[in-house]
Amino acid sequence: MRQRRFRPALLALAAAPLWAHDPVTTKLTWTQEISRIVDKRCVSCHKEFRAYETARPWAKAIRDEVTSRRMPPWGAVKGVGGFVADPSLSGPEIDMLVAWVEGGAPEGDPAYLPHRVPTAEPAATLPRYARAVAVSRQLVLSQPARVVAVRPGGLADHASLEAWALRPDGEVDRLIWLDDYRTVWTRNYVLREPPLLPAGTRLKVKAEPGTALTFFLR
Repeated sequence: MRQRRFRPALLALAAAPLWAHDPVTTKLTWTQEISRIVDKRCVSCHKEFRAYETARPWAKAIRDEVTSRRMPPWGAVKGVGGFVADPSLSGPEIDMLVAWVEGGAPEGDPAYLPHRVPTAEPAATLPRYARAVAVSRQLVLSQPARVVAVRPGGLADHASLEAWALRPDGEVDRLIWLDDYRTVWTRNYVLREPPLLPAGTRLKVKAEPGTALTFFLR
């Protein structure tokens, strides 16, 4: 993930930190559960979150960023398509972070801190493919093909894009949905399970004029 700063609104929010006398109503702690999530998902960009003392003042801002899915930055909406090296948090991880913050953000026993920082999943490399086709609206496949990856082009900041495959029998494969996008996030989205699509399948893209989605086909 790229380094980025919290927006001013979040800075203002974080200026009112959780103090030690806040009531603790959760059994979740930084040392046992939360530090492991933060190590895996956040510290590659936010080194200041390695320690409880420097992460705790940001607790409410972190909660708001992850519940809105602005962090970690990714672009693809969860639940539409499945991609290699997806850094976004799972539903249970978000639930734990929220419960920890709203439960007083306790530290816990330092003896339970992880002995090493988990390594993040490596960035996705583009698999071998036969051809790349840029689609702005629709393309009909003349022969069977497997979609191994997609890459947006010309997508402006805060724009959205959706793409799906409509098979001849009427079955629909939702391939990707990008929402509130940032151009700095432009990447290849490599599918975990590339669908094999029959001839006659329509690859459809819904986006603003001037935008295209490149399909890497095998």
